[in-house]
Amino acid sequence: MHNNQNLEQTSQILHLALPKMAELAIPVTPENYAIWYDYFAETNLNLKRAIDGLIANDVKFTPEVNLGLYNRFIEEHSPEIIENVQIETQILINSLVNKIEQLGQGTESFSANLSGYGTQLQAKPSSDELNLIALSIAAEVEQVIAKNREMTSSLVSLSDEIANLKSEMDNLSKVAMTDELTSLKNRRAYELFAAEQMTKFTDTQTVCSLLMIDIDHFKLFNDTFGHLIGDKVLAYVALAMKNTVKGDDLVARYGGEEFVVMLPNAKLHDAVNVAEKIRERISLKKLSIGKEKKQSLGHITVSIGVATLQTGDDAETLMARADEQLYKAKNAGRNCVKYA
Repeated sequence: MHNNQNLEQTSQILHLALPKMAELAIPVTPENYAIWYDYFAETNLNLKRAIDGLIANDVKFTPEVNLGLYNRFIEEHSPEIIENVQIETQILINSLVNKIEQLGQGTESFSANLSGYGTQLQAKPSSDELNLIALSIAAEVEQVIAKNREMTSSLVSLSDEIANLKSEMDNLSKVAMTDELTSLKNRRAYELFAAEQMTKFTDTQTVCSLLMIDIDHFKLFNDTFGHLIGDKVLAYVALAMKNTVKGDDLVARYGGEEFVVMLPNAKLHDAVNVAEKIRERISLKKLSIGKEKKQSLGHITVSIGVATLQTGDDAETLMARADEQLYKAKNAGRNCVKYA
């Protein structure tokens, strides 16, 4: 009974929180989900009162408002969203296992009763006793059929719940691995991908290469034209990189104006070729701003450092060598590719 209550409660919270966040245009991040999970769980009355007050006064849930709610009410009290969803999925699975066990116990009881009726039949029962045995067996069969119907219904319901939760968890995982501004992978996604490549190299000696990419004079764009224009430059560079690489290559925004591209199965000369293509593609177009595009930003350029995985490397040493080459590219006048 306790598991069923947990199952019902957690499923209700999950299916209330996500639509409400979408309605209020709140990004599904681990921190934001934790806020709304607690709001619908009604375990934090101060949080609920604060949010109800914001909604009543038509306050927009800006990133600053969301961060304030998280810092004030959630930070030390609530688990991360992925952990929450995993817990909920585990509750569903436990409920499924319990129902299967109940079915098994019912079948064992039925078998035991049938064995008992068999013993009674061997004792040459009277016609009245035979009639009672027949009625009892019929009742047992009806009970098993009813339990099977209930089990089938429960399995269908549980299957739907698990499918919904899996879909939501997949979506939340993607959100947690995506840079909101550029739609590229984020630093967390890169670090997980890099760890996989390190393991692959250890197991099979499959090489990979890393590009460290930095937008030249990016601070100047922000200082001269403002952060909105800077954001457009970031988005332009991100799209150019995404359209240049292919297959299993990973492109991620590492932070600020810095990007990384990890190229599985790429040796140094292949990685340098990709880096040159990225550099050329980005510098090819002259960007302008304004409705009539009267104000020119000029050509956007990047500097790129390249390193290839070697024996004894880990993710940190590989990045350190790529970063060293990026530094050399900056010192060489920018808009170039350097490699060891």
